[in-house]
Amino acid sequence: MPQPDPAHSAPATSASPRPVAPGLHMVSTPIGAARDITLRALDILAGADVLAAEDTRSLRRLLEIHGIRLGTRPLLAYHDHNGAQMRPRILAALAAGQSVAYASEAGTPLVADPGYQLAREAIAAGHAVLAAPGASAVLAALAVAGLPSDRFCFLGFAPSQAGARRSFLAEAAAIPATLVFYESPKRIHRFLAEAAEALGGERRCALCRELTKRFEEVIRGTLAEVAEAIAGREIKGEIVLLVDRAGAESGHDGADLDAALSDLLTRHSLREAVDMLAAARSLPRRQVYQRALALSRDAPDAP
Repeated sequence: MPQPDPAHSAPATSASPRPVAPGLHMVSTPIGAARDITLRALDILAGADVLAAEDTRSLRRLLEIHGIRLGTRPLLAYHDHNGAQMRPRILAALAAGQSVAYASEAGTPLVADPGYQLAREAIAAGHAVLAAPGASAVLAALAVAGLPSDRFCFLGFAPSQAGARRSFLAEAAAIPATLVFYESPKRIHRFLAEAAEALGGERRCALCRELTKRFEEVIRGTLAEVAEAIAGREIKGEIVLLVDRAGAESGHDGADLDAALSDLLTRHSLREAVDMLAAARSLPRRQVYQRALALSRDAPDAP
């Protein structure tokens, strides 16, 4: 929920809201500090004909902080549990030529957010879908993690079932990019241990907690080091975990690893090639094995 800033004392909007063009406006909202919202987003929230929100309490609080009157405008709850029932009402408003502002509970709509189906159906019906960009936990974490940001992969929350989670992490191990996960404070200790096993405990990572909020914290190190750093601690708040790509520490990129593996596989069995390369480059055997399997599947003469 947005938190007011001590320095914020006056409404950011004018008494007369600006007209908002018809269409579905996807409005990014703060992930913590209430002042992390754009002036354009405030204009849209002040002037839209209809407001919809993943959490209406959070949006009401944000409107109150910034001095925006809801008035007689409808404020509709739209979330995972009522989407099928609410979409026809929102689409009817769009069909009537109204402007609808949809706000995520925190951050950018459609990023770990139920707005995807709403945007998809609005587009299919021929309505304008517009973004009012702003705060994003993914981008905020990338900015402070100290890990490569030239290529990253957002993976969201891991599956809750153990078997599905193992497969999820095994697939993630071979992605040649900085990995971005969301995780709950109740599961973060277990997830770090499982990530260290699946991805390699020596992979660099950054655990970003409560970004832009009062108790913001970033813990950097290897997966093994960060797991040890929070062992026994009760962790609270929203968490983004970033994990460096495989082999980054030793200076080997994905293409270099694949080339070396391809050469070894022409002269050795898969197991021998994996063992030799993992030992030679001090890489996790699991990581090298996953890449070898992928290369074997993609080979022209593969069955």
